Amino acid sequence: MPSTGDCDAATWSALVESSWSLGARLLYLTSPHLRGDDVEQLQIRLARLGFHCGKADGIFGPRTAGGVTDFQQNMGLTVDGICGDETLRALERIGSQSGDGPGVVMVREAEDAHSGGARRVAVAARSSRIGVARHIVRALRAVNLTVLLIESDDAHAQARAANSFAAEVFVGLDDVAWSVTYYQSGDHSSPTGSALATRIAASLSGLAPVPLSPSGMRLPVLRETRMPAVVVGLGGPPSPEAAAAISTVVVNWATGSGALG
Repeated sequence: MPSTGDCDAATWSALVESSWSLGARLLYLTSPHLRGDDVEQLQIRLARLGFHCGKADGIFGPRTAGGVTDFQQNMGLTVDGICGDETLRALERIGSQSGDGPGVVMVREAEDAHSGGARRVAVAARSSRIGVARHIVRALRAVNLTVLLIESDDAHAQARAANSFAAEVFVGLDDVAWSVTYYQSGDHSSPTGSALATRIAASLSGLAPVPLSPSGMRLPVLRETRMPAVVVGLGGPPSPEAAAAISTVVVNWATGSGALG
């Protein structure tokens, strides 16, 4: 999140979430979803054992509940989708034999990034960058990609729209200082997001006033989108050249002509 020095609602929520350790509470599917570092640790452990529960975002949603259920079925435990003492003991026992690799989600995503390709793309923009977003959307649709344009200043609304659309990749545009970010939390990151961010940063190198290096962050939209996601900060006036540079990178990867890696 941006560094402001203020303890706003987002900062307080992050502090509360970081206070949870795995085993301190029961974890199960609720509405709204449970959030916290304990959920993220559960997701990482399940992924290392080969149980697909989505990216390690610290949000106990349907995918995580499904991962817990699959694990319980495979271990002969009570199948209730609740991560309690019995499930945690089994995770500890089996996890001690699994090593500390990146997990099934990151491995599968890395393979997808290497091969390239996505037919459904979500492009989101704050109102101040909607012109740039429309340029990108036109370029993507020109090569027969299915594209959703999301015009919203609310990161949570952007994520909900992209998830409902079942996008395979998300590109967000912001009006903050020049930057390119992808999802990362601790040791967990998005391989596709990182690779796509690296390509976009390189494509903007001649347009930005300072050298751009992609960075991993836990921005709400990066965390809550289920697909690989990148947010591009475009400082200064909207630039058609920046829109063209971003479009070229996304088109090349989405059509499989420029696999990431």
